[in-house]
Amino acid sequence: MKKITVHLALFISLLLLCGCAAVETATTVATDIAVQKGTMTKEQAASIRTGTTAVARGLEEFTPEQEYYIGRSVGAVVLTKYKPLNDAKANSYLNLLGHTLVLASDTPELFAGFHFLVLDSDDINAFATPGGHVFITRGLIRCCRTEDELAAVVAHEIGHIQMRHGMKAIQKARLAEALTVLAREGVKTYGDQELTKLSNSFGDVISDITTTMINNGYSRAYEYQADAAAVTLLKHAGYEPGALVKMLQIMSKELKPGGSDFAKTHPSPQARMNELKMSAPTQQTQNVRTERFTRAAGHLL
Repeated sequence: MKKITVHLALFISLLLLCGCAAVETATTVATDIAVQKGTMTKEQAASIRTGTTAVARGLEEFTPEQEYYIGRSVGAVVLTKYKPLNDAKANSYLNLLGHTLVLASDTPELFAGFHFLVLDSDDINAFATPGGHVFITRGLIRCCRTEDELAAVVAHEIGHIQMRHGMKAIQKARLAEALTVLAREGVKTYGDQELTKLSNSFGDVISDITTTMINNGYSRAYEYQADAAAVTLLKHAGYEPGALVKMLQIMSKELKPGGSDFAKTHPSPQARMNELKMSAPTQQTQNVRTERFTRAAGHLL
């Protein structure tokens, strides 16, 4: 039984290191030879091929089209919890600001472009789905005092998208699910109790990842990466890079510990400011941008 477990571990390692198609081909050849030599039954060979194919599918890259439709589905879930704000002026302004930042980002073009929407909620929150959908709550806009500060929030969400944080989380979930199939196939063929435990373990991983995505937000590492990307993007677009630090200072006062908004889905504002350190020096915000922000979103404050 230990040999079987080792063989499964080796297949997993190969898939992580090599191309999926190459490993699937090699697995087919190897199992055919093993069956011909009588060292493996046809049932065992079929089980290993099924497991290998499952892991290979878990490692496949998503196409831009798939990212868009996945993101749209995630956005639909967001809109079951939050209503869109019926304010053409505010939404038009957010889209103009968002697309201005996008032009200075590392991903100025997506399959169906970027989409920005204000949510009618007092929660202090924002969401970025795969494929270019960005949602900002009215409550978060109320925390802003200048266009630069709002730009910092939007730039952070664009950072999540351009670094594909959502898709990476989904791919991890798919890989965990594929490994569960691999373990289950081993159990079906060999009846190994150790593999049964392995299957149950991966089932817990899948549940943990789902809970993290829906309730806890991205990892600290992803949030810090998005902050760093936001600072770079603000510089490229001509905004004050220190606006993100100013925004975090405001949020540190506005967020309530244990809340269901940013306080729950992000590292603490102080931790994020410490991570940014001197990469986002504060500067004087231009009056013209402050006035523009007041005209477009002042009625929401």
